[in-house]
Order: sequence, then structure tokens, then C-alpha cells
Amino acid sequence: MAHVLVSPLNWGLGHASRDIPIIKELLDRGHEVTVASSGNALELLKREFQECHFVLFEDYPAPYSSTRFFLPKFTAYLPLMMKSLVEEKRNLNRILTKGSYDMIISDNRLGVYSKDLPSFFITHQLRFSVPAYLWPVEILTLYVNGFFHSKFDGVIVPDNEPGATTLSGKLSRSFLAVTNGRAYYSGILCSPKKMDLDEDLDYLVIVSGPEPQRTKLEEIVLPQVGDLPGKKVVLLGSPQNSFTRRPDDETTIKSYVPTQEKVELMNRARFVIGRSGYTTMMEVAELEKQHGLFVPTPGQTEQEYLSKYYKNQGWFLSKSQYRLDLARDVDHAMEFSGFPSMPKTEENVKRLYEELLAQHLE
Repeated sequence: MAHVLVSPLNWGLGHASRDIPIIKELLDRGHEVTVASSGNALELLKREFQECHFVLFEDYPAPYSSTRFFLPKFTAYLPLMMKSLVEEKRNLNRILTKGSYDMIISDNRLGVYSKDLPSFFITHQLRFSVPAYLWPVEILTLYVNGFFHSKFDGVIVPDNEPGATTLSGKLSRSFLAVTNGRAYYSGILCSPKKMDLDEDLDYLVIVSGPEPQRTKLEEIVLPQVGDLPGKKVVLLGSPQNSFTRRPDDETTIKSYVPTQEKVELMNRARFVIGRSGYTTMMEVAELEKQHGLFVPTPGQTEQEYLSKYYKNQGWFLSKSQYRLDLARDVDHAMEFSGFPSMPKTEENVKRLYEELLAQHLE
């Protein structure tokens, strides 16, 4: 039995959520897992895996602004991030000295690797998306990423091979040998599974992502939910709270639900409304949902790029939260096709284990 350290970034719940099938596969194969994270990400995985060990491992604060002007704040934040990376590495070494580990799996935590242990990095962003007028910066990010990728034994990309079914578009493509030589395209990885349930829920609204924009979206969406006809459930993505409200007979608002309940709600939903975060989009693909409306986090260039990419592909409609009119926008969204068919998580995670991880664990 091997001991694996899994460490997801705590910028929203997306990183921790897509690690759930990997952790489950490791446990099912008889391995021991320690989760090192913080905040809501740590809280989520504690709820999902009582059999794991848990270590509080703070990461760098997310550079998200309460306004849409993300890039200036992010640029000013870079020196702080570099300092945080040094501290992250120091804290990792403390964790490693207190236990015996056989592998490290880092989900988007750049400093979580060891030259003495097989170390794998999970990301769907081999490159970043920036506004067109800053294209030299976008090319530079390929080299910056390549530098960090070189510290790991492999880079797990939770997406299909580049082609017609690529969910992350250009984000999962690089021209650097140091990255491409390590890249392993696992296919989509997410916790929900398709279930044989009636679609008896008209709308599922998922409010998620890092603060303060999670709260901003909540404040925009909640007053409009009543304008939608039919049965609605709103999930506020706040696992540190616990409440259920019913403002009317057809609307239920929940602060947080366990993964299994969220899976059932997504399976039951005819229409999904939420952020265009990559994890959410993988879940939509996994459950083969054909109708949805997605709202990129302002200034988060990845989500803004994905929104445009999906709209251009004819898959899903996205709208800015500043121009969101739910009653009008859901009608327009019905004109889009949804994602094409693709291999699902159960098949993908087994292949990931057998082709990549097993050679270091068995």
C-alpha cells in the first residue's frame, strides 16, 4: 500500500471537486491518502472522505477583485505570489518530514513537488488567456508554465486530446517540449455521475467560485430567480454555512449540499445556470446536459475565454453578470446544442491510474 499526498488549490471548490474521483480511485486501489489544503477545499474533502488523513496547508490568496478589473490587481499581486510560493515550499517540506509518502499530486499548487518523490501537477491551463492587446504576455505564460512543469514528473490535463471535443480550447495546448513531453490528457475528471432520474427540476442555479465574486453573483441572481417559471433550486456553494430557505412554493435556496445531493439535483435539472468555471463545464459534459446559461467571473480571463469559445462552438450561451436577465437569457440559451459526446470520468480515471500512476505506486 502506498501513501499519496493530494494537495488542491483553494481558489473556489473546482480544484478539490475534480480531485474527488482521483482520491476515490486511489482509495479503491488500497492506497492511503492524505489531503493537504485549506478553507472550503479542505472542508469539502473532509465531508467526502472520512477515511483520509487531513493536513491544514494554506495556499496563496486568490487575486480576485470585487470589480471586473482583474489584470491590474493580478500584476500587482505577482511579487506576493512569488513570496507565497517560497513559503509553500517550506511548509510542504515540514509536511513531508512528518510522514512517509510515495507520491505527490498537486492540483494547481506550483510549489507542491519534491525531487525525491514522483510528483504530478493537475491543470487544464497549459497556457493562460489574456486580452488580445496583451498577446506577448500570453506567450510568456507558456514559458513560465513550462518552467514550473519541469519540476514535476508529469502534468495531468483533465481534458480530451486537442481536437473537436476539447473543452478548454487553446488553454490545454502548448508548443513547448518541456510541457508536451509531460502532458497526459486524462479526459474529463469530475465527481458527478449520470443517473437514471427523471428531469423533474426546471432550473438548477449554482452560485460558486472565489469571493468576493461568489457573493456578487448571489446578490444578482437571487432577486431574478422568481422570474423563472417552474421548479427551481439554488445552491450557494458555501460549505461553511448550513441553511435552507424557501421564498416561495417553487424555489428552494440551500447554502451547501453534499456532493451526492448536488449530483442528484444536476441529474434532475432540465436547465443549469452557473459560472463557466472549467470544473462546472466538465460536470455538464459528464451528465450530458444540453441546456444551460453560464456567467463568467468578471476579470477571470479563463472563464471569459471559455464563455466565448463555447458560444462560438454553438455549445452554450454565456452572459456577463452585469447584463444578466434570467427570464430573457434562458430563452436564448435554448438555441444552443450542448457539448458533443465524449468519454466519461469512470473510464478516464481508471485509465489515468493504470497508464500513469500505477507505475509509481505498485
